[in-house]
Amino acid sequence: MGRLFGTDGVRGVANADLTAELALGLSVAAAHVLAEAGTFEGHRPVAVVGRDPRASGEFLEAAVVAGLASAGVDVLRVGVLPTPAVAYLTGSLGADLGVMLSASHNAMPDNGIKFFARGGHKLADELEDRIESTYRAHASGEPWQRPTGAGVGRVRAYDEGFDNYVAHLIGVLPNRLDGLKVVIDGAHGAAARVSPEAFARAGAEVVTIGTDPDGLNINHECGSTHLAKLRAAVVEHGADLGVAHDGDADRCLAVDGSGAEVDGDQILAVLALAMREAGTLRENTVVGTVMSNLGFKLAMEREGVQLVQTAVGDRYVLEEMKRHGYALGGEQSGHVIVLDHATTGDGTLTGLMLAARVAATGRTLADLA
Repeated sequence: MGRLFGTDGVRGVANADLTAELALGLSVAAAHVLAEAGTFEGHRPVAVVGRDPRASGEFLEAAVVAGLASAGVDVLRVGVLPTPAVAYLTGSLGADLGVMLSASHNAMPDNGIKFFARGGHKLADELEDRIESTYRAHASGEPWQRPTGAGVGRVRAYDEGFDNYVAHLIGVLPNRLDGLKVVIDGAHGAAARVSPEAFARAGAEVVTIGTDPDGLNINHECGSTHLAKLRAAVVEHGADLGVAHDGDADRCLAVDGSGAEVDGDQILAVLALAMREAGTLRENTVVGTVMSNLGFKLAMEREGVQLVQTAVGDRYVLEEMKRHGYALGGEQSGHVIVLDHATTGDGTLTGLMLAARVAATGRTLADLA
């Protein structure tokens, strides 16, 4: 067998590649590896578990929760929330582990498991390797110490996660969005409730499409991989801009008032100049990849902003940002990381900050982009 963990967790066709047995076994292994690493030292461990609306997420969530609780970990089930929300709540609640069930922009039959370390950060490759090794050892029959009695993990719903996350998003915005009309395409995914709520609380007039998930329609002809409906809706409603998420809402693409696409590089450019003006663009630097558009590179040169380029992949962007303390980075795909406010790409936060720049300047998104 090849390595289970890819660049973004473990993914595959749910109930074929990614089975309930695998989800349960990986969760037990993750609990054991983190315990051995000293993460749980001196206290009762807690994990935050969330998912996107895929039908398969229901049984996979049950398997993950069962695995963690059987290994002595208390579980807070936050339900359907974006990947960055699970990362944020893992950090804000002081949890030892976060688990997100999603296959992002992939089609509905797929699903995935992504683990977050304490603080809401991606697990180190070395820990993923140890989890995989431990999982295989357990699967081959190696016994493990099972807690009993009061030692088993307790499970409860943490419904406050939705409001806590939305309040966090509103709290970090530089200004309100009053006077803007925004169309949001939730991809029938994890941001279907969160993103419209956040934009509305920030003062925008909100029109929604792709916000009726039924477990089967996630990413289907909508969201950041299918912008046609968003383009049409923005023009039809005379909106100032449109925002499209992917299934787990760690990404965001935009559409200007004329219906033209505004990609991740353009979003990065707009945010870089806004953050420089606010004094929050550390080292006057933005991080992109070797696939960054030449126009983006030239625009940053013209504005006196340094562009550092990494290999393709948000993990490499994030590593470079952490290594040098940079505040902003991302990819053309719309995976934008604002490190002062998120530990991973956050599509809702990105869309809000983009809209905030439009509101603050009084300029159109087409002009800014």
